[in-house]
Amino acid sequence: MWQSSPPGSIYDYIRVASFSIGPDGLIEQWSRRAAGLFGMAADEAIGRDPVEAFMPAELRSDGHRRVGEILDGKEWTGLVPFRMPGEGGAHGLAEVYVMPSLTAQGERAALCIVVDVRALRRIETDLAASQAIFGQSPFGFVLFGTDFTVVRANQRFATVFGGAAEDHRGRTVDDYLPGPEAERLAATLERVLETGESVTDLQLVGPTPGETGRRHWSMNLYRVHSGAGRPVGVAGLATDVTRRHIAAREAASARRNLALLNEASARIGNSLDLETTARELLDVAVPGFCDLATVDLYQGLLTGEEAAPGSWAPAHRESAGGSAELRRVAHASAVADALPTAVAGSGAPGPDDLPPALGSVHRFPFGSPCAVALRSGKVEAVPGDDMGFVQSTLAVPMVAHDTVVGLVQFSRTKGSEPFGERDRVLATELAARAAVCIDNARLYRREHERALILQRSLLPPGDPEAAGLDIACRYLPGNTATEVGGDWFDVIELPGHRTALVVGDVMGRGLRAAVAMGELRTAVRTLALLDLEPAEVLSALDEVARGLGSPGGGERSEGLGGSGGAQWPSRAAQKSREADLSEVYLATCVYAVYDPVTRRCTFANAGHLPPAVVEPGRPARLIDVPPGMPLGVGGEPFEEVEVELAENALLTLYTDGLVESRDQPLDEGLDALRAVLTGPQMSLEGACDFVLSTLDTRHGEDDIALLMARIQGLPGEAVGDWTLPREPRSVGRARELARSQLMAWDLDDLVDTTELLVSELVTNALRYGEGEIRLRLLRDRTLVCEVWDAGLVQPRRRRARDTDEGGRGLQLVGLLSAAWGSRRTPRGKTVWFELALPTGAPAAELSVEQLLSMY
Repeated sequence: MWQSSPPGSIYDYIRVASFSIGPDGLIEQWSRRAAGLFGMAADEAIGRDPVEAFMPAELRSDGHRRVGEILDGKEWTGLVPFRMPGEGGAHGLAEVYVMPSLTAQGERAALCIVVDVRALRRIETDLAASQAIFGQSPFGFVLFGTDFTVVRANQRFATVFGGAAEDHRGRTVDDYLPGPEAERLAATLERVLETGESVTDLQLVGPTPGETGRRHWSMNLYRVHSGAGRPVGVAGLATDVTRRHIAAREAASARRNLALLNEASARIGNSLDLETTARELLDVAVPGFCDLATVDLYQGLLTGEEAAPGSWAPAHRESAGGSAELRRVAHASAVADALPTAVAGSGAPGPDDLPPALGSVHRFPFGSPCAVALRSGKVEAVPGDDMGFVQSTLAVPMVAHDTVVGLVQFSRTKGSEPFGERDRVLATELAARAAVCIDNARLYRREHERALILQRSLLPPGDPEAAGLDIACRYLPGNTATEVGGDWFDVIELPGHRTALVVGDVMGRGLRAAVAMGELRTAVRTLALLDLEPAEVLSALDEVARGLGSPGGGERSEGLGGSGGAQWPSRAAQKSREADLSEVYLATCVYAVYDPVTRRCTFANAGHLPPAVVEPGRPARLIDVPPGMPLGVGGEPFEEVEVELAENALLTLYTDGLVESRDQPLDEGLDALRAVLTGPQMSLEGACDFVLSTLDTRHGEDDIALLMARIQGLPGEAVGDWTLPREPRSVGRARELARSQLMAWDLDDLVDTTELLVSELVTNALRYGEGEIRLRLLRDRTLVCEVWDAGLVQPRRRRARDTDEGGRGLQLVGLLSAAWGSRRTPRGKTVWFELALPTGAPAAELSVEQLLSMY
C-alpha cells in the first residue's frame, strides 16, 4: 500500500534531492526536490553536464575525473561545492551520495542523492540544543502524545518518580497522581491539545515513591506542533514547589498569628469583668485559632480572696487530691455539639467523665496534663479523646506577673491541622494577654470594692433626722466600668435646731477621689461645728481642697523646712512624692443652713448645680444661687443667698449624674428634673424613687447623690422668744420666763436645771456682753436655750482657782447640759445649751468627781 510521507516529515527539513546521470555523463533524470534545491527546472537540467552546470570552473577538471570513475562502477561520497542559480552566484555545499547503476541496455549509469549540508548542520544544531534543554533542564520535562501517554521524559523527571527516563514511555497520568488530581490533569491535557491554549502554574499535589509526605508541583502545559503545524502532543514543564508552598503556608500562618494578636490587643481587656475578659479571649480564638476552647479561673480569684503577693503561685494551690478549685467561666465551639467531648482528655472528673459544665467548680486530677500545666506554668499537650473527635488540645496556663490565674484549653478537631510549635507560642501569648487583663481586672475590682466601702462608710447611715425637716436621700454608685466617684451628701445638726445640708462632687474617679471626698466631708463637718456662715465654710473648704492637690499639703508647707525642723526626704523621694500628689483636686459643693424657726435657708455654692424647690401649688424652680468657682481653684469669694421656704415645700439637692450624661445635655436634664418634681405630691421616700426611676439618668456613667427635704418649720408654740433690758433684774426675769415656758410645755423635770443655767448665761451676758439681751427657748427633739447679746467676745471656759469667787458658771453649764457652745451672729454672739427631754426615768445625779471638778 502506497503512502506518501506526511507534511513536515524529516525530508522536508533536510532538503534531500535526487537525479541520475546517463552513460554519456549527462543528466538523464531530474527530481522536483532537485529543482527546488538547485533552483533549476527539469527541462533546463536534463541533457546537461552536471559538472559544467553546477561546479565552479577551478573544480571542473577534478569533477570530470570523479564522474568518469563513477561511470566505471565506483561508489563515491563527498562534499561538493556548487553554484546556486538564482541566488546571485552564491555557492552552496552539498553532500552527494553517488551509486553506480545499469540501464536496461546494460550500460553503466549513476544515481545521485544530494543533501544540502547547510540544512543538515542546522538540524544537528537544533537537535543538540533541544537535547541540551530537554536533558539538562533542572525541571521535570515530559512530552505527552496525542493519546496522552508519555512519549518522552527527561532525567530530572525520572529522578523524582524513579527509574530511567526510558522507563516512563507509555505511562499515563494515573501512574503519577492520585485519582482526583489525575483526573484534573487529564482534563487539562485534553483542553490544551484541543484548544492550543497554554496553561501556566497548574497546582498539583501527590506522593512520590519512597516518601510518606505529599509534594506540590507547579506545571506549565503547551501544545507541540510539527513543522507543518500539525499537533503532535502536549509538553509539560513541572517544578517542585513544595518548599515554596511550605514557606507560603508558614507566611500565611505568621500573618494569621499577627492578625490574631492584633485582634486580641483590640478585643481582650475592654471590660474590667473577669468572666467577660475570658469570653473575649475565646471570641478571638474560636474559630480563628482553634475549633473548641474553655477557660477555667481559680475560685479564690473569683471570690475576691485576699492573698499576699506570690501566693497565687501554683505550688501554693495544689492539694493531694489534685489542683485547687477552679470555676469554668467560658467555653466556645465552632462545631455543633462538640463541647462535651472536646476536653475529655483533660482529666477533669464529672458525671460520666464529661467535662465540667459552665459555671461549675471543679478540680483537675493531680497527674492530669491540666494540673501539670498549672503547677509548672508551661504549656502541656492533652491527648485526643477516645472517640476520635478531638485531634489535639493545648492546656495553656494563664500567667500574669509570674502568677497563674487560670487555665485555657485550645482544641482542634479531626480534619483540622494539628497544633505546631508556632501554635504553642501563639497560644501562650494569647493566654498571657488575657491573664494580664484578668489580673488587672482583679486588682481593679479589689480597689473598687475598697473605694466603694470607704465611700459608703463616709455617707450618713440611713435617713438622717433634723428639726423641722423630713429628709430622704439616695446614693447610686457608678458601675465597675466608670469606677468609684467622689459624690457625697451630708446632714449636720447645728446649734439652735438648725441643720446644714451638704451635697458635693469631687472631680475624678477611683480610690483617690473617694479619699479626697472623705477628707472634704470631714472638713465640712468640722467647719460646720464652728457654726460659720455658709460662705465662710466654703472659703475654708477651698483652702483644704487646694492643700489636697499640693505635695506636702499645699502652699502652707513651704515654711516648714527651717533649721531645727524635721529633716526633708531625699530629692528623688521628694520628686516621686510630688509626682504622686501633683493631681489637682477640684470639687463642687452646695452648703445650705436651714433654720426651722424662721423657715429660712441660707445657700452658698461652689460651682455646683443649683438647688431645686417645689412649693405647694406651684411648679418646681431652681434657686438662683451664684455658682462661684469650684473648690480647689481659689482666689474668688463665695456669695450667700437667703431664701424663705414655704411650709411643706420640697427642697432637692443633687449631683450632676442625675441630670447630665453623654447623650443628654445639662439644660435638658434640668428641665426634666423640674418636670418630674412638679408631679403629683407623694411621700418623701416615694418622691426619691420616682425621681430616680423617671429621669433618664443613664445610671452607670456617673455616681448619683440625691438629698430631698420636706420643709416643716417649728410651730409657734414650740418657740419662746423674749427681749430683756440690760439691767441686773433681767436675770430673775429670765428665770421666771423660762420656768413659765417649761411648765406650759409640761417639762417640769427640766425647770430647776434650766433656771440655773439660764441664770448663768444671762449673768455672763450682762457682765461681759453688750446691748440688749435676747432669750430664746426651742423645743423639738431636745430643749435648746439661747442667750443673745451684741458683744463680740466669745465665752471661754476656764478652771477657777480656789480663791476665786466666780468663774465657775460655764463649768456648771458644761456639767449639767447635754451640749453647749457659742456662735457669732451678724449683730453679736449667741451662747446656747441643750438639754435632753425627759424620758420618765430619774435624772442621773452628778458624781463626786464632777462636783469637785468645779472647785
